[in-house]
Amino acid sequence: VDRKMGFTRFVEVGRVVLINYGPDAGKLATIIEIVDGQRVLIDGPQSITGIHRQVIGMRRLSLTDIVVSKLPRNATQKNLVKAWTEQNTLAAWKATAWSKKIEAKSARANLGDFDRFKVMIAKKQRSKIIADKLATLA
Repeated sequence: VDRKMGFTRFVEVGRVVLINYGPDAGKLATIIEIVDGQRVLIDGPQSITGIHRQVIGMRRLSLTDIVVSKLPRNATQKNLVKAWTEQNTLAAWKATAWSKKIEAKSARANLGDFDRFKVMIAKKQRSKIIADKLATLA
């Protein structure tokens, strides 16, 4: 019986991570080097994600399923930008459900008063349509 291992998101060079705490929270970065069991060296690349090269604790990162392949350890900014553009890493992130959920959450947070009112009315209309359909079925 061929069993597949359950855990697949490993801390490895080239792994794309989402920063979940601190001033850069919500931004993507790439693991460039593993410092020790608790810290890694990450780089944005700066021109694409706005993250400069820095050592950051693993508790501040969330590992994604995306890996920038064939990235050497301690890769230069130039090599990292080239790999990101060749492998379309940003587009791969935008296609994930995780990214879409974050975008929807931020869009919701940026709604104005009238926009929230319109959402409420749309919800009421939707629930009325559903209730009417259920009434005809029962």
